[in-house]
Amino acid sequence: MSSPRRLVVAGAIVDDLHRPTELLAARRSAPKSLAGQWEFAGGKVEPGEAAEDALHRELAEELGVRVLLGAEIRPAQGQQWPILHGHAMRIWFVQIVDGMPAPLADHDELRWLPVSDLYQVPWLEPDLPIVDAVSNLLGARG
Repeated sequence: MSSPRRLVVAGAIVDDLHRPTELLAARRSAPKSLAGQWEFAGGKVEPGEAAEDALHRELAEELGVRVLLGAEIRPAQGQQWPILHGHAMRIWFVQIVDGMPAPLADHDELRWLPVSDLYQVPWLEPDLPIVDAVSNLLGARG
């Protein structure tokens, strides 16, 4: 029996919402099948929780930071991005407003990538279309 499709939220964490020059990527340490691959930090929305509230909670738990939400990054079709295990993801540009990001849960390394080259790390395959969209959006701003 397959588990029900869950909504996942994530942050495309940039150094500045208005003039971004870097994006924070997080390397998975668990589960073993995903370890060593990179992703946008975030996590599952709990039942009855608003997506935006879940994103604030997840980034506090995973990275130890408080953030300001910017624009949501939407796919060409629909409201959500398809990701691993049949889950769907919503993602926003975010800027850290308090705390220094640290890999507290499910990650073993964080890396700031220049927005001009977001492909320096091996992203999780389902995240690649999102990386493409982020790259296009940030390139359009420059």
